[in-house]
Amino acid sequence: MERSPLSNYEITRNATEAKFPEYDQEQIISRFHLKNDGEYIYVDFVGREYRISRQTGKVEYFSDLEGGYCHADFNVVLTIFDVLCGSKPDAFLSGNFVSLNAVKGLTVAAAPGSELFGKNAAVFAGRCEDLKKACEKLGGVPEKVGDVAYKLPLFDFMEVIFQFWDADEEFEASVRILWDENILSYMRFETTFYAALHLLERLKELAEV
Repeated sequence: MERSPLSNYEITRNATEAKFPEYDQEQIISRFHLKNDGEYIYVDFVGREYRISRQTGKVEYFSDLEGGYCHADFNVVLTIFDVLCGSKPDAFLSGNFVSLNAVKGLTVAAAPGSELFGKNAAVFAGRCEDLKKACEKLGGVPEKVGDVAYKLPLFDFMEVIFQFWDADEEFEASVRILWDENILSYMRFETTFYAALHLLERLKELAEV
C-alpha cells in the first residue's frame, strides 16, 4: 500500500527542520544553555525532552507507548525552532505577564479571544482536580486568578501563566494564557498559538482526559 501524501503541516515541519543545520549551533547551545553531544541537541519543552539531530534538524521525543523515538509534530517543531533560531539577539524576559493582546510589539489590530481555546477548555469542565495534578506534574507554581491557575514552564528559561475557569450554570468553561510582555522578541505572534495548543495537549495528556 502506498503511503499517504504528506500533509501541509508535515511538509512545513520537515522544511523547517531541514534549515536547522544552517544555523550556528554552538551559539544556540551557549545562549540557551542546552545539553548536547556530537549527534543531538536536547531541549525541554512543556515537560518533555526533545532531541534535535545536529545533522538533519529532525526533532524527536521518546514515547513509552511506542517504545521508541517519535517524530515531533508541527506545533512542537515550529515553536522550538522559532525560539532557538529566531529570537532577537537582545531578547530578554521581563517577568511581567499579560494577555496576548497586550504584549509589546504587537502590530495586529486585535488578538483572538479566549474562545480560540473553547474546545480545549470544555474537556476540562468538572475536572479541576485532575487539571491541578497535571499542572503540578509539569512543575507548575500555583497562581491566584482562576479556578485552576499555575505558572508553568514552557521551556526551562520561559514561563507562561495558565488560567482555567470551570463551567457553571451561566458560563462555559474557559482558558486564558498569559505571556511575558516581551514574548514577541522570542517567537512570532502565530507561534504563540502553536505553543499554547501544545501546552493544552500536554495538560490533557497528563490529566488523562
